[in-house]
Amino acid sequence: MKRVLIISPHFPPVNAPDLHRVRLALPYFRSLGWEATVLAVAPETIEGATLEPSLEQSYPASIRVVRVRGIPVRYTRPFGFGSLWWRVGHALRRAGDRLLATERFDLVFFSTTQFPAFTLGPRWLARFGVPYVLDYQDPWLNDHYAKTGARPPGGPLRFLVAQLNARRHERKAVLGASALITVSPTYGPQLRERHPALCSKPIHHLPFGAAAGDFAFARTHSPAVPLVRAGPGVCTVVYAGRCVPGMAPALTLLFQALRVHLAKPGAARFHFHFIGTNYASAAQARPMVLPLAEREGVDAYVSEHTQRVPYFDALHYLATADAILVLGSDDPGYNASKLYPCLFAARPLLCIAHPLSPIFHTASQYTPGSTFAAPDESGAGLKRLAANWLGGEGFHQLPNINTLSLASHSAEVMTRHMVEIFDHALIPAANSSP
Repeated sequence: MKRVLIISPHFPPVNAPDLHRVRLALPYFRSLGWEATVLAVAPETIEGATLEPSLEQSYPASIRVVRVRGIPVRYTRPFGFGSLWWRVGHALRRAGDRLLATERFDLVFFSTTQFPAFTLGPRWLARFGVPYVLDYQDPWLNDHYAKTGARPPGGPLRFLVAQLNARRHERKAVLGASALITVSPTYGPQLRERHPALCSKPIHHLPFGAAAGDFAFARTHSPAVPLVRAGPGVCTVVYAGRCVPGMAPALTLLFQALRVHLAKPGAARFHFHFIGTNYASAAQARPMVLPLAEREGVDAYVSEHTQRVPYFDALHYLATADAILVLGSDDPGYNASKLYPCLFAARPLLCIAHPLSPIFHTASQYTPGSTFAAPDESGAGLKRLAANWLGGEGFHQLPNINTLSLASHSAEVMTRHMVEIFDHALIPAANSSP
């Protein structure tokens, strides 16, 4: 039995987007010849964490999880910072050193958006000879905000510091890796362009999958505080997940189309629910969706709950909605990790995204009966959205889901692909640096 040490600082009972690749894979590792140990951060150390104990029931109880504690945020926040890595990075490094020095591991797998953790890969390779694989769920180096002028997450200064750190460390991390996994097909070419020496390094596009068992649980699950209440004759449309500034064009298109639709006599009634749109704490979260709806005069038909909600609450809202909304960014490389759960929910789907984005391609491939629109200057997307979906009752039509193809993106199949990458990463000749 081969052994993998998985670095996933966020881990159940914490609910965070970057833990689900690992969580969904854990039930299948042993049957595929691998035993996993997870190195994570203790929940109480994570500032503003949404805790969801039921997530711990979605993977085998036999999985070993080693948790570390760093500097409590109450000691750092008065000085203006609360970065998770700054507070726990040293503790993660020491715990990893101890595990690798005293036990046998065949591979280290980094699956997190706490990108400074990637710097531990070269350290452990040099000290212990253990190869590693990096999982790019987002870009570590990101020029999107510089190109668009949008405000980066955390503010310009914090983002600048993070990007300077990335420029300093990314090259060594990626060149030392035995393989790279990317959630978006655009990340691989971007990495090769930044680091030409990666020309012979394996880079695998592996999107997030979804588990049918999660939806079976979610359909019978009752959120403690229901956020979606359907009124008589009202179609409830649900978007669950963060809204980033780059989604403003898609949201504006939606609300403009809704305004056009509502001006028609006898127009069907809608209410759009945006849930968990901001990852900030309740005190710091600011609505992004409602101001855009107010500008178009349709805010009476829109609700925004900025705080992140438990994972199974979000799945419940998707599985029981009259229709689901999927949004893309103005960044064509943006690939929403929540796309496959939305497809697995098997509800009428409306997708508004950049026409060159992976979201657009994937959604149209697996749900040809759904409606797709893209922001454009001609107004064609607006007309299509107002007439064909809002006005044409597309919100009542179940998508013609290609279930056979969609099954190829189940958690089990995605884990099988991941393990194939792991197995190949252990072949020295295949992974020698150029």
